[in-house]
Amino acid sequence: MYESSHRSKLFGIFLYVGMMAAGYYYNLTFVQLGLVDFGTNVLGLTAQEISRDMALLAMATCFIAIAFGLWMQKKGWGKNFRLKLRLSFGVILGQTLLTFIGPALVTETDFRVWLAGISMTLGIGVPVMFSMAVNLVPVKWRGGVAALITVFAYFFAETLSSRWTFDAFRCQSLVLLMGGTIGVGILVIAHHPMLDTLANQHFQPEFMLGRFARLGPSKWRIPSLILVMFGVYFVDSLGFLRFLKTPLYMDSAWQSPDFNTRAFIAVIHVIGALVAGVLYSVLPARSLFLWVFGVFALTHLQYNFHIEIGSVNAVLSMPMLYALAVSLYTVINFAVWADLSTPDTIGLNSALGVAFSGWTATFLSTSLAIHWSEDLPLDLHIRIVNSLAMLFFLAMLALVFFDPIRSSKRKVSQ
Repeated sequence: MYESSHRSKLFGIFLYVGMMAAGYYYNLTFVQLGLVDFGTNVLGLTAQEISRDMALLAMATCFIAIAFGLWMQKKGWGKNFRLKLRLSFGVILGQTLLTFIGPALVTETDFRVWLAGISMTLGIGVPVMFSMAVNLVPVKWRGGVAALITVFAYFFAETLSSRWTFDAFRCQSLVLLMGGTIGVGILVIAHHPMLDTLANQHFQPEFMLGRFARLGPSKWRIPSLILVMFGVYFVDSLGFLRFLKTPLYMDSAWQSPDFNTRAFIAVIHVIGALVAGVLYSVLPARSLFLWVFGVFALTHLQYNFHIEIGSVNAVLSMPMLYALAVSLYTVINFAVWADLSTPDTIGLNSALGVAFSGWTATFLSTSLAIHWSEDLPLDLHIRIVNSLAMLFFLAMLALVFFDPIRSSKRKVSQ
């Protein structure tokens, strides 16, 4: 009996890691980068038109995710593993079909209608798939599981993506999506006892109450985390999308024709994720965010100095630090929303957290970065990004050493 339960638990973790890593890989490559290339080089849209369409994608995804998260909480679907598995199948199938027909788009109107379909699948997928953590991942393992998701997503995104084009990302994504459609489809129609075990795991104490939810209710906890994660994603995309337009930095690092260079950055992602998985389990969230913004600030400061001196050679330490910061915050994002929740609240909490801090920040900053690439010189753009990173770093530093909420509670108790 114990061995059977242990196997079920391991299978659930494997299922969650596979689904989330594949989904994040799809978002990283095909959605965020591939669609920009498609709009520019296939449809011939201007930077302003692409930034507007990407902002619309972000807003629609955010609205759908929150609306569906509210619906899940109202209906009590956060506890219903089999229903969430069926919804996940529908999301993956929809993404497969939309990705397959992508090359058929010929006008911006077609592109916008197609983006509406992408928004629908992403918006439903966020609360459905993130909420499966309460069914599949024990609380004490969530940091490690988030690390594994980050490891697989970034390692393969970096090592397999030498050509950052719509067609290349589409082919890679279709392989993942078709495999996911078949795999999840089999689970949907299967009646194996192991699935019944997974469907009831959320009743067990080790799954039920998230790490931060055990601290008691707080009206500030989720809004403050959303704000901080918004800052992280915004700073990341605002800087990286400009580097994407700068061949000196991309060709010598993330898009390097030298596999060894890309493999080195991938290994840094792996190391950063594994370290973050350990730190997440022992450090408070504020200390982790302090590290994230600190590394981002140091990274962009290095880029700024490099631009100022006018060097014609890129330095590998800069993308190395960048990869480290990205892995740190990605692990937090995959673990923290479940750890703030119970099975009753996970759908809405993950929708609010990922939609506001992830999608909205990423695509608003993507749109702004595309727009600025036409008007702002590189050095000014990076100085602004570095200033934002430093601002958040100093704010987190103040919160680590001075907690106004905790101080007010002490005064009340006294």
